[in-house]
Amino acid sequence: MFKAFNETEMRNAWGSVLACFGVALFVRGFTSYGQAVFLNQLQVSRHWSPSLIGGATTLSFLCAALLLPWVSGAVRRFGSRVVLTSGVGLVGLGSVAISRSGEPWHLYMASIVVGVGSAAASATAISIALAERFTRQRGFALSLALSGISVGGFTVAPGLLLLAQLQGFEQAVLQTVAGLVLVLLPLTWWGLKWAVPAQQAAAVAPVSGSRLLLDTRFWSIAAPFSLVLAAQVGVLVYQVDYLVPLVGTERASASVACVAVAALLGRIFLGANIDRLPPRRASAVIFAFQSASTAMLIWFPSYPIMLYVASCLLGIAAGNVMTLPTLILQREFPAASFGKALGLLMSAAQFASALMPGMLGALHDFSASYGPVFATCSSLPLLAIVMVVYAPAPSRGEQQLSTS
Repeated sequence: MFKAFNETEMRNAWGSVLACFGVALFVRGFTSYGQAVFLNQLQVSRHWSPSLIGGATTLSFLCAALLLPWVSGAVRRFGSRVVLTSGVGLVGLGSVAISRSGEPWHLYMASIVVGVGSAAASATAISIALAERFTRQRGFALSLALSGISVGGFTVAPGLLLLAQLQGFEQAVLQTVAGLVLVLLPLTWWGLKWAVPAQQAAAVAPVSGSRLLLDTRFWSIAAPFSLVLAAQVGVLVYQVDYLVPLVGTERASASVACVAVAALLGRIFLGANIDRLPPRRASAVIFAFQSASTAMLIWFPSYPIMLYVASCLLGIAAGNVMTLPTLILQREFPAASFGKALGLLMSAAQFASALMPGMLGALHDFSASYGPVFATCSSLPLLAIVMVVYAPAPSRGEQQLSTS
């Protein structure tokens, strides 16, 4: 029976990878990379301050973080097709509303809609959807699907900018959302039509979140990845502002492009091999790449080769940090715990990522320099290496959780 299931997986489940790739491209293209375009265009057209617009973005992130622990329950109740397509629709609706907001409270209400949608169509929901459809090649499938995040970085945001110059910001957002949603909704509904056979799905039961929160093994995954993701967001948010005065707009733009391309290639390369690697040790290597890249941005920003090498290392880290915690959870926790554990982990990481830019901004204002900012972002992955490699042995209660 298991052999037959694997053959069915190979024959039927790869359409789900394409669907999840499209969802990741659309959602992260608008909610992450596209935020820089929204910030610029709203400043120009509405004359709102960056802090006002940034507050709406933070609100969106926090809404998503609050909802992520319940994503697994929503998928279990309604199915991954309904949850992911609803997320796509809400992100699209909220993005259009943001582009047409005439008052700050319009912006903030629309950002809440985007936050709800980004939780429903998050990497957590994508990971759960693929876990329902893959057994032997989950790591590779997840890496391919989450490559949509990187592709969204160099397609959605530049496309919005180009259309905004030609037709105006509001029309650019409306046309981009409409075009992608018209493709994604049927693609997602078709690609996710096949799932785990009922006999296997019946074995998956919900698990208490409170038990997971008391599990030291869970925190040996959640804490280091939250630190690394928060540091990564901090670097990406301030990278351009830090580099432009030092190397000029052209080299700063090339540095950002290197991050996006390296993230895509790094995710595909590691994804092709990750199912054969110990994920905790692979995570430590990725964390070391991120720490080294940030340190190089401090030490050698004026040397083009070193700048681009640092950007590529940062991209490799950025491309895989979303994939690795999923694989560790799948190997160390039972199926009954996976969805809830992943939602809690991503929620913790989302909270840390939402708070980090403001904290680093305050540090920059206090020190009048980006040196302490990037030094902090370089130090956090080193602490995360210790936490992820030297994980505590599970207690007796945790061993029972892992086998229940």
